[in-house]
Amino acid sequence: MSENRKPTLAVVGATGAVGSVMLGILSERPDVWGEIRLVASARSAGKVLRVRGEDVVVRELTPEVFDGVDVAMFDVPDEVSAQWAPVAAERGAVAVDNSGAFRMDPDVPLVVPEVNGAAARNRPKGIIANPNCTTLTMMDALGALHEKWQLTELVVASYQAASGAGQPGVDRLYDELEVVAGQRTLGQSSGDTAAAIEAKLGADSPFQENLVLNVIPVAGSLKDDGWTSEELKVRNESRKILGIPDLRVSATCVRVPVLTTHSLAVHATFASDVSVDEARAALEAAPSVEVRDDLANGVFPTPATTVGGDPTVVGRLRQALDFPNTLDLFVCGDNLRKGAALNTAQIAELVAAELTA
Repeated sequence: MSENRKPTLAVVGATGAVGSVMLGILSERPDVWGEIRLVASARSAGKVLRVRGEDVVVRELTPEVFDGVDVAMFDVPDEVSAQWAPVAAERGAVAVDNSGAFRMDPDVPLVVPEVNGAAARNRPKGIIANPNCTTLTMMDALGALHEKWQLTELVVASYQAASGAGQPGVDRLYDELEVVAGQRTLGQSSGDTAAAIEAKLGADSPFQENLVLNVIPVAGSLKDDGWTSEELKVRNESRKILGIPDLRVSATCVRVPVLTTHSLAVHATFASDVSVDEARAALEAAPSVEVRDDLANGVFPTPATTVGGDPTVVGRLRQALDFPNTLDLFVCGDNLRKGAALNTAQIAELVAAELTA
């Protein structure tokens, strides 16, 4: 491309939940793009959305929409990305995909710019994958610690927001909240909350049980031997991003009644001894990590104080009492921003810088 021309960007899935966040992020970040094309299904084509202070008409997803596009970001379901990301690549665009369709493909890099940004340059299929939001919540922090002390084992419990199930998850939690609001007897005996919600909303839900006044120890789809897809993503994606194929990982993923922002309790073991003070200094120096760790003064990460922000927020930093070379920490991250749209935008910006270098 010409040195004087800014690259053209396509945002596929611009009308979805993550796509909407993406438009805001593109409007906030440095303007590295020339034309921005907004793309969605035929059902949404013709809508007018605002990005960078301009009204842009949404185009229908067709092969031709990628002609002249340098980078195409996909914020769509797996099956849509699986079909259309290769089409974008064939038309000359670098596809940056936020779905799970290509994450474990050995010919597709899985990138967190602060951790393994150089991997984005090696893309045999013309596709770069964005990690799962749960993995991403902790990866900036773990990457900073791994660089100095070499991570060897990881035990994670996640507390995942309703928005991880998309807009239907958000809508369902709001609906359930309306049902239970003001009914102080609900939740005090088995089945009463479920009965009240089913009477008002019916049994159809994106969650295995009602989420309000509850936590559900299942996130994702059921896989072999009692594991879920979310738990396996934490294991497999952490290994790939950090370049540790034999990293020992165990995860339990839990859905909680929070609208947006995932939280993780992380138990991380390293090859060499690391003190809390050393770890805190490394985390404070990391570019996308914010340390909130003063428990005596009530300073620690929560979803409510993290939502809407870009950094990974880390606190409750402790040395594990009975495990050598091991730290325990609590991490929060907005799953629609760094967990999805922001990281995708950062990957796309790496490609834009490469194309204009």
